[in-house]
Amino acid sequence: MPSERSELRPNLSVLALLSFIAAFLIARAFTTLYPNVVLVSGGFHIHHFWFGLAMMAIGGWLGITYRDERADRLAAILFGAGGGLIGDEVGLLLTFGDYRTGLTYTLVVTFVIFSSVLIFLNRYHRVIRLEFTRFLSSNASLYFGVFLAAVSIAFIAETDDLAITAASIALTVIALGIILAYVRKRLRAGRL
Repeated sequence: MPSERSELRPNLSVLALLSFIAAFLIARAFTTLYPNVVLVSGGFHIHHFWFGLAMMAIGGWLGITYRDERADRLAAILFGAGGGLIGDEVGLLLTFGDYRTGLTYTLVVTFVIFSSVLIFLNRYHRVIRLEFTRFLSSNASLYFGVFLAAVSIAFIAETDDLAITAASIALTVIALGIILAYVRKRLRAGRL
């Protein structure tokens, strides 16, 4: 049974991510099409951030309380949709009032990309590790490492931009790591 449950987790992650994206897009479309529709209670403007917080709390509670596939799916949908509603107002919260700030889009797109990569790595980490090990054993890794190091060093030599220099140094270190991994594998195999 535990293996069945772990098989469902990546699917639940995808379901939560899709509901996050859908809720964000629906909230953004609604507030764009109907900017004057506002929920006011007791003189306070109730932002959909609060509904998102409630949905995440209910989804989280369902996820840790019930051990049922349907409850898990509902929890993933509620949690993701709640996150989408919060994500829609993150710019408003961080800028203290600018709902239309580009910061919202930057943060949401970054979150979606980061989450997608994590879901992908979680689901295929064994295959990725196997393929990466094979790559490090091949001559292609040596060629790639030398190419990456050369290009990175060229960027370091030709720029005064601190960000590009820092990124190039990081890529040079990665390239040297790839080259050293190749040499180490070859030495262990007795082929160097």
